[in-house]
Amino acid sequence: MSVTLAMDIGGTHMRAAVFPKNKTKPSHQIRIRTRVKGETPLQRLLKLIHEVTPEGETIDSVGIAIPGLFDPHEGIIITAPNIPEWAGVPITGMIQEEIGAPTYMGNDANLAALGEWGFGAGKGHHDLIYLTVSTGIGGGIISNDKLLVGHRGLGAELGHVTILPDGPLCSCGKRGHIEAISSGTGIANYVEEQIKSGRTSKLTGEPDAKAISIAALAGDPLANEAFERAGLYLGMMIANYLAIFDPSIIIIGGGVSQTGELLLAPTRKSVENSVFSQRYLQDLTITGAALGDDAGLYGAFLLADNSPEK
Repeated sequence: MSVTLAMDIGGTHMRAAVFPKNKTKPSHQIRIRTRVKGETPLQRLLKLIHEVTPEGETIDSVGIAIPGLFDPHEGIIITAPNIPEWAGVPITGMIQEEIGAPTYMGNDANLAALGEWGFGAGKGHHDLIYLTVSTGIGGGIISNDKLLVGHRGLGAELGHVTILPDGPLCSCGKRGHIEAISSGTGIANYVEEQIKSGRTSKLTGEPDAKAISIAALAGDPLANEAFERAGLYLGMMIANYLAIFDPSIIIIGGGVSQTGELLLAPTRKSVENSVFSQRYLQDLTITGAALGDDAGLYGAFLLADNSPEK
């Protein structure tokens, strides 16, 4: 019997799930730490593949979601922020040689979009935008039932789009990207700056986005202002995406999205105020993600299961 393997690689943990042939739910999955003393992340990855594969079963194909930039034409990782030693390494080719099965890799946010489209909040939609709002902001785009990756495989870097020229510094080194404003890091940085400038708040020191969300729900004005500001700019950026891609659904996932309406309400309001035509809002859904941490795994499965070799 043959199986498809789906993997999601993070800086702290890596996960693998086994999908039996003609099944769309994994039979089982395993999670291990990405780094342990005495083993490289690549050795850990290969070990995970062998551990998760049932004895006597053949691997049909492997799909892998990674954080960072990946060149699908050259088969190499360009940057992997949490695993820097993988930069320039043809990981897919190495895995394929090790296990003898076609191996495919993609950016984790892109594949999370694919997962939500196939199995989550985007099921039944043909054109969607997925945003993950967490420490940073990533995203993915489905256009006419196809994952948009672009000429170099670097498309849909939705967090690294300028919304506020000369704005706060982004993690990438550029200023004014939406990630620097509406991510968890952006929200925390804004509150910290305001506290240092003398603003009154129940929050002190260097609070993170979770602490700020708790304070906001308790009525803290600065905390609420931080989420209103994040939603304002996120909505403005989504209005830009609507003008370019005209999706029927915007899905917002990631840790910060778990604050629910604290972020979604000002985002929706800003979208409504920012679109240049109300036609974009007809039948438009703006909602939270449905698959949580499993979105990347399901997207990796779809990437592998729909590979040309199958």
